[in-house]
Amino acid sequence: MRASREGRRLTDPVPEWEEQYVRRKVEGVKRPLPARAFGALETLLDEWTHPRPLRSTAELLGCIDLLLDADRLGRRAAVIGCGPQPERVRDLAVAGYRVVGVEPVAEGVRLAREYLAGAAEVVQGTAERMALESRSQTVVLLENVLEHVDSVGQTLLEACRVLQPGGVLFVRTTNRQRCSLTGVTWEFSTRFFNWFPRLVRESYVFDQLHHRPELAQFSPRPAVHWFSFADLCASGREAGFARFYSPHDLLYLARRPQRGWRGSVSRWSHRQPWLRALAISQLTGDIFMWKRPEPGEIRGGAGPDLRRHGA
Repeated sequence: MRASREGRRLTDPVPEWEEQYVRRKVEGVKRPLPARAFGALETLLDEWTHPRPLRSTAELLGCIDLLLDADRLGRRAAVIGCGPQPERVRDLAVAGYRVVGVEPVAEGVRLAREYLAGAAEVVQGTAERMALESRSQTVVLLENVLEHVDSVGQTLLEACRVLQPGGVLFVRTTNRQRCSLTGVTWEFSTRFFNWFPRLVRESYVFDQLHHRPELAQFSPRPAVHWFSFADLCASGREAGFARFYSPHDLLYLARRPQRGWRGSVSRWSHRQPWLRALAISQLTGDIFMWKRPEPGEIRGGAGPDLRRHGA
């Protein structure tokens, strides 16, 4: 097959697109004032209809503390796909974790190291090949990564490999069941993309990779995977994880139980499978996956004891 008119093969990277991608990651996107105003209103509407439970590293660690004993296991974390400005890596280092960032783009690695200025280590690697030792981490974070990988199964297997028994994987990813009034997905500029038939989504991916890179912010790896919470549970079990929690579950368990009729209604609603399913289908694209200890390790491998939090 002949090369394209520009002298490139169809599978060759386009340097201008890659430069745009890194620049947007670092500098953001400059838009006209009307577009910025509409975007701000859309963000407010989206946050009102789909509140995000976890907004800070402190809240994230509060959930993780419900699942593992960091004093016993140690505080070692890996942030996969950390990007050129790894704020999460920096925040975890400040919180007392020994952190390593993993970034696939060479220029992203260089910028991340400059950004951290020695506060944490950054290595080049991918989600499927993390370049980390087995059982070397207590916590692994995959934030806005799993939807972009080539192999979801291999990525979760790799995360399970580098986690020590009793460790936790946190995933923040796409939610194909999410109902947005404006159709925003934050991955593709095409509205209601997550509800398109799978073949139509693949055709948009093809268009983005070959003709219109701006459809997914010039990403060389656009979001090709769209999950439900149940999809993530099933994939996690196949990779070796044993228990699965949403922030909806953990933040409720972490709060002091309410008294009176409000507390009774809250406890009842959180223990109804149908109501829980409805809540986590819309309020989150986040999931915590817990790796079961081997026999004889940490509470005999029974699992996190959440009863002490008033569940």
